[in-house]
Amino acid sequence: MTGGVAIVGLGPGDPTLLTESARNALDRAQDLIGYFPYVARVPEREGLVRHASDNRVEVDRARHALTLAASGRRVAVVSGGDPGVFAMAAAVFEAVEHGEPGWRDLAITVEPGITAMLAAAARLGAPLGGDFCALSLSDNLKPWPVVTARLEAVLRADLVIALYNPISSARPWQLGAAFALAATVRAPDTPVMFARAISRPDEAIRVTTLAEAAGAPADMATVVIIGASGTRLISREGRTPFVYTLRSVASAP
Repeated sequence: MTGGVAIVGLGPGDPTLLTESARNALDRAQDLIGYFPYVARVPEREGLVRHASDNRVEVDRARHALTLAASGRRVAVVSGGDPGVFAMAAAVFEAVEHGEPGWRDLAITVEPGITAMLAAAARLGAPLGGDFCALSLSDNLKPWPVVTARLEAVLRADLVIALYNPISSARPWQLGAAFALAATVRAPDTPVMFARAISRPDEAIRVTTLAEAAGAPADMATVVIIGASGTRLISREGRTPFVYTLRSVASAP
């Protein structure tokens, strides 16, 4: 087969944060597939056919990409951030596993990108400097009790936690519920960071405490980072503090 699929991470938004390999994959593509706002981030050019769709049709989108590739087209499937972090890479491979046998012979590559928690961490300092994990608060693909069970486990393990998909119009209560659960395990002065639209014109960063976090604004463009016992703030007058997490742990929590 002459076609193929490149699953491309567009990074957090600033074009300078797009990797060179991702840029090359986009330049080679004949077809561009992805969620509407991510497709819109790729500049128009002659010969590029754009296929934008809604954000709840990931597997259908993946099948479309694989079908085009099987016909000989060079396809780029785009995600914001990194395509392997709560994004399209898993959807494509899910479609491969359950789809046409010939899809397994396609050239499929994954071009990594800077995911939201890494972009946020870079702005803040080094909040992910110790052990950490990433969780999605969305219950679209898993039951809410699974979300809370995993969240409680990592809270008790004293990991820094990056929360993706923290809140939406359809899920306005879940971030508050996550903070309420965190408050049963972590100290009230635990640092909590809100990083919205990092590297884009509407970027916003807020550093607060677990006791005050429930009142802070957040949306689907926000990644929320809950600190651990080793997370420290370095105050700076009139500026957002530096945040970092100790690399060393004296004893088990």
